[in-house]
Amino acid sequence: MGKLTLLFVVILSFQNSAEPLVNTIAAVKPSIVAIGVYNPTSSPRIRLVGTGFVVQPGNQVVTNYHVIASALDQNRQEVYVVLSGHGQQMSRHNITQQRSAPAYDLAVLTIEQRLPALSLYQQASLIAEGTSVAFTGYPITQVLGLYPATHRGIIAAQTPVAIPADHSANLQAAAIRRLGAPYLVYQLDATAYPGNSGSPLYLPATGQVIAIINQVHIKSTREAVLSDPSGITYAIPVQHLLPLLESSN
Repeated sequence: MGKLTLLFVVILSFQNSAEPLVNTIAAVKPSIVAIGVYNPTSSPRIRLVGTGFVVQPGNQVVTNYHVIASALDQNRQEVYVVLSGHGQQMSRHNITQQRSAPAYDLAVLTIEQRLPALSLYQQASLIAEGTSVAFTGYPITQVLGLYPATHRGIIAAQTPVAIPADHSANLQAAAIRRLGAPYLVYQLDATAYPGNSGSPLYLPATGQVIAIINQVHIKSTREAVLSDPSGITYAIPVQHLLPLLESSN
């Protein structure tokens, strides 16, 4: 086989493997939302804090529990809200109900309006290591705004969620309880950033959501995560989300 023929085959193979993701991203993006804190007395009135995605029946938004866990200033009328749209064209949705599973860092928020929904991976088994995956969300949300970005990689490992801390003082009470019964999460070789929390991890060919991005390994300090990312990200398998959704119905 000549060099030109080989080059053509490589380029064609790359195009064929990339095209499904191009189409999938276009289908996924309308279901990606941002989670923000709304304060009618501040400027700007909305502070973006994370990502979420819509699931059936269209008024349920999935995100991480830690995204909406911080107590807000009720004296300043602060509330969590869901934001849909793109760029400066955004719509604010009030949260009418929320349910959470802190042990799995998951939360389901109910809004009034129905938006395009993503489909969920329904099988009980975990996705195999080496499987290609992608996630779409709002990295560095407060700076970049509502411009969703997609990252891709593979499932590098299935690893227990209770990852040992460098020092026992760094273990929170919830983490200590999980050490007795750790569950498996996906470790990815893709880089997530602050703001990606709550992003859907999905199969590039189908857009089926298999997990929820919830943390990135930090090599040194949180301030250095942008300039020196570890490239290691973790995601909670969607199997832990399904019971929470059932309890929301």
